[in-house]
Amino acid sequence: MWEKVVESGGRRETRRSPVNGETEQMFLGQYQHSLDDKGRLTVPARFRELLEGGAYITQGFDRCLMVMTDSYFEEVYKRINAMNLTDPIARQLRRLILANAYVIEPDKVGRINISPNLREFIGLDSEAVIAGQGEYFEIWTPELWNEQVLQLQDAEANNQRFSALDLSSKPALPD
Repeated sequence: MWEKVVESGGRRETRRSPVNGETEQMFLGQYQHSLDDKGRLTVPARFRELLEGGAYITQGFDRCLMVMTDSYFEEVYKRINAMNLTDPIARQLRRLILANAYVIEPDKVGRINISPNLREFIGLDSEAVIAGQGEYFEIWTPELWNEQVLQLQDAEANNQRFSALDLSSKPALPD
């Protein structure tokens, strides 16, 4: 069940957790911000509250960075940690996510510091696009984000690539 909640004069996107029924806030929308000379990026005001409990930044899967709340990162870590260490693919995933992960905490004005190796990985210079992904958000260079947007605007390709995914609402079966 989706709801809109008004908080401190701004609208927040929320949802009810299927696990415990509690309302959770989500990272939604896209924003463009500048990095300063020290590699700090201003986090959108809507996202800052969600990072108050701690957060992690790591390398993403598509030449982007992923920023996860402490609780979501812990879920991801538990799943990775449960994988078989003798599986070479599991070890690669551990390296991708964990060897590139850093604890982050927004400063008083809402900036996070992005490590030089992560900035270099995606070619992040002076501008960044922040894209909400529900339980986490991604950081992209504007050029790479524009490529993603162009791909997602191709309706015919979307029909083919997403046809196997079932997003339909299924009616409840009678008792």
